[in-house]
Amino acid sequence: MNDLKMYCISLDPSHLKLIKELGYTPVGLGENSFSHDWVSDKTGNNIAFKNANYGEYTFHYWLWKNNKIQSDGWVGFCQYRKFWKKNFDKCIVNNLSDLKDITLKEIPSELQLYETIIGESLSINQFRFSKFIKNNFKKMIKNPILFFDKNKRTIKFHFDMMHGEGNLDRAISLLDKENRKDFSEFVNSETSFNPHNMFICKDKNILKTYYDSLFPWLEECEKIFGFRNLKEFGLKRIYGFLAERYMSYWFKKNTKYCILPIQIKDLSNFNK
Repeated sequence: MNDLKMYCISLDPSHLKLIKELGYTPVGLGENSFSHDWVSDKTGNNIAFKNANYGEYTFHYWLWKNNKIQSDGWVGFCQYRKFWKKNFDKCIVNNLSDLKDITLKEIPSELQLYETIIGESLSINQFRFSKFIKNNFKKMIKNPILFFDKNKRTIKFHFDMMHGEGNLDRAISLLDKENRKDFSEFVNSETSFNPHNMFICKDKNILKTYYDSLFPWLEECEKIFGFRNLKEFGLKRIYGFLAERYMSYWFKKNTKYCILPIQIKDLSNFNK
């Protein structure tokens, strides 16, 4: 019995057939026109117009505000170019058949004891070091230990470099007291995070509690960052990037979690 409902998010209407062949529920976001075969975040209480800044979280907001979270079974989220693998076996994906063979369709019995699943950690030091120097050479010169000590290159260091100096601190200052200190300690000490805003939850109450914590915070952040001046990619998607870091912290702190790998493969490759 398949106890997993997997939403697959895409910006491209041509991915419909491919997503359905994977056995997932297609979610169409962004400015393109999608048929009624797609789940949309543009109905009911929504922030679809913020998609360029929130990314996939406009869909999560729609689920939250419109009480669309299913009552029973696991619910997960993937994207048209990022998919959950069912195990850590090495593989080569050349076609849709290969992708279907490796992607998660149901939760294995050995993972049923967990409450959530998050993706493999992405180390800050996997990013090209030249990017750090290019984005903030002056900071590196003022603090030369960053050149040599990888443990000093934390989540906060990376966020400052890629998404604006001090912006993460400014955002954290708006968090509720329950999470402000712990999240600050997390980003200032951890050197990796769980990427892509992808997660799977066993219980709808966990998912709702996460949303109850996340979205009021992001709404407060809008008062600082707004939308008009978010031009470059690192700033344009700042709400999605904030949520990505918060997701790693929140699920690790509040749930019994396990890790699964994520396969990078763009469905558009199969339409050629």
